[in-house]
Amino acid sequence: MENHTSQFKIRLGLFILVGIGLFVLGIFIIGKQKNLFNPVFKLTANFRNVSGLQVGNNIRFSGISIGTVDNVAIINDSTVRVEMLIKKEVQKFIKTDTKASVGSEGIIGDKIVVLSQGNSSNKVVKEGQMIASTEPIETDAILKSVKVTAENAAIATAEIATLVKKINNGEGTLGRLIQDKTMADNIDKTIVNLKKSSKGLNENMEAAKSNFLLRGYFKKKEKNEAKAKEEALKKAQEAKKARQSKK
Repeated sequence: MENHTSQFKIRLGLFILVGIGLFVLGIFIIGKQKNLFNPVFKLTANFRNVSGLQVGNNIRFSGISIGTVDNVAIINDSTVRVEMLIKKEVQKFIKTDTKASVGSEGIIGDKIVVLSQGNSSNKVVKEGQMIASTEPIETDAILKSVKVTAENAAIATAEIATLVKKINNGEGTLGRLIQDKTMADNIDKTIVNLKKSSKGLNENMEAAKSNFLLRGYFKKKEKNEAKAKEEALKKAQEAKKARQSKK
């Protein structure tokens, strides 16, 4: 009987010790998340809409969690004040022109406060200082924009499908051009005739050059072209000599 009682007391003691250990561990984890064991300083920012931001949400700077939201309070019908507890060790990196904005962890994750990087030449923020803010983009607005884009894409796809169907059926100028063999043959013949006409024109020009009545005109034209080339070459040589003399 005494052995049974002793074993019960030992088990009860172990159970209590484990419970106390888990309780202390929980307090430590929660305290670490809430920065209860780290030196912190406070910043505030005013928003019109915080989009569901809650006390305890993370604060990030350059993608790193540096603190938590300490309080969210409605000041008036157009202002919500957010108080932030931030690790003291990162205070030197946060400048007076830093802006706070409400973001989210992923598309549907928890809301967070994101602090932008300020100008390195500006002063460091002070304890309790209020910083500027930028209003968040509502998820509803994003979804509405995506919906409009999807509807426009569906309309464009339907119109393209209708156009392709008409072309395949030989409707319209492009459809007749593709489907009508006679029209395609006529276009081919027109291109051949243009090539022949071009060839005939070249032959006529050569014949005109041989005609003694027009021979003087073409010789004069060739002479002027040769003279122009000679003058251009002469100017280029003079410019080259001028550059060499400057060196």
